[in-house]
Amino acid sequence: MKYWIIGGALALAACGESAPPVRSAGYVPVPAGASASAPLPPGMATTVSGQPAARLIAQFGAPYLDISEGSARKLQFAGPICVLDAYLYPKGRGEPLVTWFDTRQRDGSPIDPASCVTALTKRR
Repeated sequence: MKYWIIGGALALAACGESAPPVRSAGYVPVPAGASASAPLPPGMATTVSGQPAARLIAQFGAPYLDISEGSARKLQFAGPICVLDAYLYPKGRGEPLVTWFDTRQRDGSPIDPASCVTALTKRR
């Protein structure tokens, strides 16, 4: 008799939501509704867009987060003012380069990308 109670309890437990995914220590999540980066002033885009990982690390220091999935890579740089997420993808057989990046304040609100890049560069 108690086996059907245990079985029923297990069946009901399986219907619940799954646990949230485990994140790396120091992960700074992107809040829901965060907007994409605004266009950068001329010259500013070249400090991030089209750059390899080594160049970003030389400019901003060690990434706060470094995630690879297949041939794609995400580097996250976080300072006291803002967070920059850079997404690198290879073109053909070449080295992965930044094809997209976005910036936000640490609380998730928008920030001017040029201001964030400047703030992250000055922390070095």
